[in-house]
Amino acid sequence: MSKKTKKKIILLFGPTASGKSRLAVDIAKEFNGEIVNADSMQVYKEVKILSARPNEKSVKHHLYGFVSVKENFSVGSWYELAVKKIKDINKKGKPALVVGGTGLYFKVLIDGLVKIPEVPKIDYSYLNPIGKWMMQNHYGKRYPKIFEGINRNDIQRVSRAISVYDATGITLSEWQKKKNKKYFNPSEFLKICLIPPKSELEKRIKKRFLDMLKNGAIEETKKYIKSGLSSHTLHTSNSIIGLKEIGLFLDKKISVKELKEKVLIKTRQYAKRQRTWQRGQMQDWKGFVDVNYLDLLKKVLSYLSKT
Repeated sequence: MSKKTKKKIILLFGPTASGKSRLAVDIAKEFNGEIVNADSMQVYKEVKILSARPNEKSVKHHLYGFVSVKENFSVGSWYELAVKKIKDINKKGKPALVVGGTGLYFKVLIDGLVKIPEVPKIDYSYLNPIGKWMMQNHYGKRYPKIFEGINRNDIQRVSRAISVYDATGITLSEWQKKKNKKYFNPSEFLKICLIPPKSELEKRIKKRFLDMLKNGAIEETKKYIKSGLSSHTLHTSNSIIGLKEIGLFLDKKISVKELKEKVLIKTRQYAKRQRTWQRGQMQDWKGFVDVNYLDLLKKVLSYLSKT
């Protein structure tokens, strides 16, 4: 890697269970880099096993397991912290490896994020389906563009849209059309993504969840529920796959077999969404389809050395 390349930021995206964390460590060792987390589930300190947080100590890892699920942690919060970490790593003459499966994190890092001011929070997650429909109908009639570009079933996003409009008089979509605040030049990024075949990915997803169960995922969930953390329903952490399903198993509402089936279906669906994002948003990224790890590592290192 040339001196010029050392200042680069390597972005590594891939679906869940694609082997990103292992590959990131080997890349970091090769080029004396440090790793920055770009996975929205791995930021939470209370859920380590189910979020598949890496445990490797030989390379510096940043922004893993540092936020409590009781805190509201947004993409904007991640962006500010990640930018600071990347700049700190680059100042040391090292490359920063931004690694994860949250497409939106990579998007804001590359394209920038609109600086929406801090606004008082409104939370409509307590409403029943009829209440939610009436609330949305009420706001939709008064401010026709308030929910533009927002999934109406995502009550967090709907609540956020109302909070922002009430406080600023500007809709979320209008804010997003404003000039984005960018911290990096596009030429600073080396963008690579893992695209393992579907059958291989499904095999890895299954193996990984069975390993999670062996390594204490049920105990972790018990602790999570017992501490009352699961009551923080507005928070992203509750969408960590496995928490809800293990909770049902602990309540004796489903069997071990059903638990495994439900988690595997959910994880496969999540991987499919990640692949859809990658196909739609990452056409200019360098993709690697290799199944054999040593082949993959060799090709990735060769590509990075030449870039």
